[in-house]
Amino acid sequence: MRLFSGAVLLVLLGGGLTCAPHVESTPPPAAATAAEVALSGASVLIGTGDIGDCNYRGAALTTKLMDSVLRADSAAKVHDEAFTLGDNAYPDGSTRDFARCFAPTWGDTAKLIMKNIRPSVGNHEHLSGGAAPYYQYFGSRAGPTNKGYYSYNVGAWHAIVLNSEIVVNVGFTDAERNAQLNWLEQDLKSNKQLCTVAYWHHPRFSSGWHGSDRRVAPFWPLLYARGVDLILNGHDHNYERFLPQTPEGTVDSTKGITQIVSGTGGGVLRAFRAKTAPHSAYRVQGHFGVLKLTLGAAAYRYAFLGVNGAIWDRGGGACH
Repeated sequence: MRLFSGAVLLVLLGGGLTCAPHVESTPPPAAATAAEVALSGASVLIGTGDIGDCNYRGAALTTKLMDSVLRADSAAKVHDEAFTLGDNAYPDGSTRDFARCFAPTWGDTAKLIMKNIRPSVGNHEHLSGGAAPYYQYFGSRAGPTNKGYYSYNVGAWHAIVLNSEIVVNVGFTDAERNAQLNWLEQDLKSNKQLCTVAYWHHPRFSSGWHGSDRRVAPFWPLLYARGVDLILNGHDHNYERFLPQTPEGTVDSTKGITQIVSGTGGGVLRAFRAKTAPHSAYRVQGHFGVLKLTLGAAAYRYAFLGVNGAIWDRGGGACH
């Protein structure tokens, strides 16, 4: 069942394809071929959250979809990175859960996902020894052990990965919370890229089963002040995009951050609440799928790709 409201932001492609590779100001849409993405000079960031659940076949379906995109892009020499938005292995993120429910799907070494993976940690991983199996499984890709926050560049973009469990879990100390915020502030100050995306597990705004979480609000002012363009979250098992907003939840078409929730990787799918959160622009429930971002030098395109071949919520924007 698909639900949506609001207008999808349309970004017109400028100019046609030429014989020589060049960087477009607006990257091609998610439906473009890998060759077209390569010709535009764009990079791709693709993934979702809430993935490995042995009780459902969703992770196998999203694995097939992810691998197909990554293989096509690899053949076209497109720079891809795969991300996760937490809750990678259910129910507890234990060593057994990773071995049984993640390794055969997204973790299958015959696929390209693990070669490109940039994970983030969720609340379910922290049910097992402070997420120790998560850090062991992903190794250096997960960031520093017991911290889980790190950053990297993908093409012309800077990507910031945060650990929202440090904020919401009473097992962490105020010193650990302040350490993450201080690290974030310094990372933002040192970032030289025009365009930036940040992602973690718990969404600040959501119409889903868990709903909006004010506990992660401290991230937003720092990201907003530094002109971050996109925030990606999981936790709620649906897809939802919000209009660009301020940290206080006011629509801001100039500096506002677009937040997208994508928790459709394989865990049990859930419906939205009866009351929609303010400024929710597009919603999809009941479908496994992944979020694909095509990242240009000064703009981006987004689309939610369903495992059934549907492409929902196509749109994009310019970097701040």
